[in-house]
Amino acid sequence: MRPFGDNPVALTVAKMAAVVVLMFSFVFVVMVPLYNVLCDALGINGKTSGVAYEAATIQVDESREITIQFIATNSDGMPWEFRPSQTMMKVNPGAVNDTVFLARNPLERDMVAQAIPSVSPARAAEYFHKTECFCFNNQPLDGLQSTEMPLQFIVDQDLPRDIRTITLSYTMFDITEMASDAIASR
Repeated sequence: MRPFGDNPVALTVAKMAAVVVLMFSFVFVVMVPLYNVLCDALGINGKTSGVAYEAATIQVDESREITIQFIATNSDGMPWEFRPSQTMMKVNPGAVNDTVFLARNPLERDMVAQAIPSVSPARAAEYFHKTECFCFNNQPLDGLQSTEMPLQFIVDQDLPRDIRTITLSYTMFDITEMASDAIASR
């Protein structure tokens, strides 16, 4: 006895459902790691490391000055006010640099956010080292509260000489629901 009998519509629907399951499996299981490998190998998308850089002892190159631009944006639906304390700074390769980003939660409820960084031009990402960054951790913020979020970085002395400006951009995402689910499941 055949599982779908003589019903060709049921057989077609079953085949289509199997194709959809396989497609989604491919997207979620294979595409994300493949994307990360390609970005790392080709140096595209300005992805930065999600871990703190440990600086080696080096000399500061005072003969060069690099302009760092800071941009802050919110993802759709993120109500926080989010901005850099300064939009630009001049730095010397090898020097340790500090700045802060400012965030304010205008809602009366507590929220948790996560900042995702990006560096442009993309080939500068491997030379931009964050030693301390608010992007390394979730950022909880009580309702109607403000905070300063520190960023400490070093521009590597090996930065190609034709790169004179680096743009560091952060996008802030609301992860309150995900963070609440993670705490509740413990």
